[in-house]
Amino acid sequence: MVEFWFEFASTYSYVAAMRVEAAALAAQVPLVWKPFLLGPLFKRQGWSDSPFNLNPVRGRYMWRDIQRLCETHGLPFKKPAQFPRNSLLAARVSCAAAGEPWMPDFARAVFQANFAEDQDISQEGVVVEILARLQQDGEWWVARAIAPEIKEALRGETERAWSLGIFGAPSFIVEGELFWGGDRMEQALAWHRKAGKPPGTMA
Repeated sequence: MVEFWFEFASTYSYVAAMRVEAAALAAQVPLVWKPFLLGPLFKRQGWSDSPFNLNPVRGRYMWRDIQRLCETHGLPFKKPAQFPRNSLLAARVSCAAAGEPWMPDFARAVFQANFAEDQDISQEGVVVEILARLQQDGEWWVARAIAPEIKEALRGETERAWSLGIFGAPSFIVEGELFWGGDRMEQALAWHRKAGKPPGTMA
């Protein structure tokens, strides 16, 4: 199993999220979507903001890199007016909907709203509309997402991410092995296939 750890405010998570399911299916690798929050992890690293904002040179490179990646993979892109956006509600909904067959579609729709349509994904109305397009009761899921047990579940997932050594997004965990960055997606999938081979089997 490959765990795909993603953050809705993360540009590189956007590119990965739009590609990972098809890549995992082609590789015949089971995939689990794992929403978490980067903010608490950044604070533990001594950052008060995204490193792309704290380091303008790095930030300028990132935006150009994302443009190139989206062009390469045929993904729509529009630089959001606010970065990073508050992803708490969307992450809680994803956490509440863990195991639901439509959750990956929801995640992709949220990413597209943020990075292709410049919508404010922190707004309840935006999240409810996305859920409605997926034929889900948006108001019910939002109410579920703010329940104490879901809040705690998301905090627990974020804490687990830190315990696994995750410090950025997207990240992939395969048999305890950490792969950081969307450009490590194929390596993570290949590692899963290698890890599943009996001892002495050639890769």
